[in-house]
Amino acid sequence: MAGSRLSNREAQIMEMLWTLGEASIREIQEAFPAKKRPGYTTVQTMVYRMEAKGVVSRARKVGNFHVFAPAVSRDAAQRRLVDELLARFGGRSQPVMVHMIESGTLTLADVKEAEKMLRKLAGKEKA
Repeated sequence: MAGSRLSNREAQIMEMLWTLGEASIREIQEAFPAKKRPGYTTVQTMVYRMEAKGVVSRARKVGNFHVFAPAVSRDAAQRRLVDELLARFGGRSQPVMVHMIESGTLTLADVKEAEKMLRKLAGKEKA
């Protein structure tokens, strides 16, 4: 996934594959809501491009179609997205945290969990 960003539609396809585990192009296409469902060839083109990016892979062939699976985990993709976001702020997390606090998306429970993780990481560094 190095150097490859996912478009919004590609991220939707990845969410479907992470949920389903494996899917054919037809199954991916039909997983979209009917009102916003892209055409079969559009999904096919996107999946093939995602395969070239290394984010999906062909799991197996059934008859005359392929079944695809995610080649990167949801965690890895989310980390990459957060790293890209922080890079836009010069690597500083404070502007992002301030926004999350002001918008109400960062809760006290989130802060406590973050403190717990920081303590855990600090303990590993001492060892």
